[in-house]
Amino acid sequence: MTLAPEIRAFLEAGAAAGLPQVWEAPIEVIRRSRQSQTAFTGPVEKVAEVINTFIPGPTADLPIRIYRPTTATNAPAIIYLHGGGWVLNFLDIYDASLSRLANQTGATIISVHYQKAPEHPFPIPFDDCYATLLWVIKNAKSLQIDKDRIGVAGDSAGGNLASAVALKARDNGIALAFQLLVYPANDRNFDTASYKEHATGYGLTTQAMEWFWDQYLQGDAHDQNPYAIPQRAKDFSALAPAIIITAQYDPLLSDSEKYAEALRNAGVTVQYREFEGMIHGFYSNMGITPTSATAVDFAAAEIRKLI
Repeated sequence: MTLAPEIRAFLEAGAAAGLPQVWEAPIEVIRRSRQSQTAFTGPVEKVAEVINTFIPGPTADLPIRIYRPTTATNAPAIIYLHGGGWVLNFLDIYDASLSRLANQTGATIISVHYQKAPEHPFPIPFDDCYATLLWVIKNAKSLQIDKDRIGVAGDSAGGNLASAVALKARDNGIALAFQLLVYPANDRNFDTASYKEHATGYGLTTQAMEWFWDQYLQGDAHDQNPYAIPQRAKDFSALAPAIIITAQYDPLLSDSEKYAEALRNAGVTVQYREFEGMIHGFYSNMGITPTSATAVDFAAAEIRKLI
């Protein structure tokens, strides 16, 4: 399938705006430009309760946003780790997609604003995310959730973090209900088919991903660490069931395909769906394409089977 018409129009408008690439301007300028992203995310559904608070992280207090779609006192829970190349983005960008996901699943969602690279490189963002999991488990009663029905989720760099948290949870004997991975950045190999075929012209570029990885890992010392690069794990067995969502015209498509294959080969249940005509970032942009809501609803339906 060719690019969806609304996606093509979005890309053309972006090109006409002439905004700098992530490596072409100071990080504070790029971050400030992301404030406009909320215009594309669509309407925010009403949920029973939204709570903004802070939790203690390993090196700093972490802002979290809790979406409670129900007054149930034993609800399932989803820890959501947002994308942005480990460098960009903030909680507001995900209000629309997460409120919909909460309502569709009946799960309480805890969205965390982990610390960002390059000021806070690996392992700090990962440590923040894993600490959030431990905090949620420890505070399950006050959160009114079932500690035995907790899943992790994330998109792009957040998909990397969710994959890594799932790996460490397995390594430490914590059983997660599922892992939802939306076009995760799970390998630092730029020689894949999708990195070559979709290198430019589809929003996210291969060069941008190389830059993002450089900000996050700052050298090659962590290149064999599965908590940094989940595809490098030596053992994928006994991981939580995975739901993997991809976009046809995404430089990260091959990452997801290879990760799904590794999980399946290790006996992990995988529900995989590629959305045709879509680009990286489509999942949280319900104001641009109706396929975003379709993808959120697909994720919700698969999550309901596991919780």
